[in-house]
Amino acid sequence: MGDWLSYAPSDFLLFSARTYYRLFELYNRAIWPAQILALLLGLVILWRLHRGGARQGLVVAAILSGGWLWTAWCYLLGHYDTINWAARYFAIGFVIEALLLIWTGVVRNRLSFQPYRDWTSRTGMGLVLFALVVQPFTGPLVGRDWRQAEIFGVTPDPTVLATLGVHLTVDKRPPWGLMIIPLIWCVLSGATLWTMGSPDAWVMPVVALGALGLAVYRLSSARGQSGIRHSEDS
Repeated sequence: MGDWLSYAPSDFLLFSARTYYRLFELYNRAIWPAQILALLLGLVILWRLHRGGARQGLVVAAILSGGWLWTAWCYLLGHYDTINWAARYFAIGFVIEALLLIWTGVVRNRLSFQPYRDWTSRTGMGLVLFALVVQPFTGPLVGRDWRQAEIFGVTPDPTVLATLGVHLTVDKRPPWGLMIIPLIWCVLSGATLWTMGSPDAWVMPVVALGALGLAVYRLSSARGQSGIRHSEDS
């Protein structure tokens, strides 16, 4: 028992921080210039959220699902799996999320968004902007090489954060089924970065906690308003 207590969390990590971030550099070099297309598609999401329309949910869900599938195949299986055997299981989760987005938003066309309806939705829109514009610079700001930047649509963290932001702008009640896997990834990513001693390890767990809190608030507010309307009608 004493031997186990002598271990630090980093002793159970399969790779060093240098190896982990170096992997992003190699990955970015291998897929260039896919990052540009991914960011352009992210801007399309912002445009469709702002513009609305009958095909709004279909377009947004299709782009997000494409990002989850790309990340599962090209990053998690194609690169991360070389240093972490658990990456193949993470990839399964990403594929499941992509299929859920396709089923809900593309096949059934059940997603619609109102990003300016209330402060919760506006916060979700801000989270999408953060994932697209700010997060790629988080690494360089804390001392990592800019070639190791994480980009929406091709790497996990910004893709997950943008997806959570989009879910917060969904009309009516939060899509809980679509939020489970992104929230789990935030915890896993935060734990990995914390174990490596990364100064930005707090970002993903804090965003997950905030998104969960906002979704619960949205749900409780909707139920409260529904109860008021029911009382007035009766």
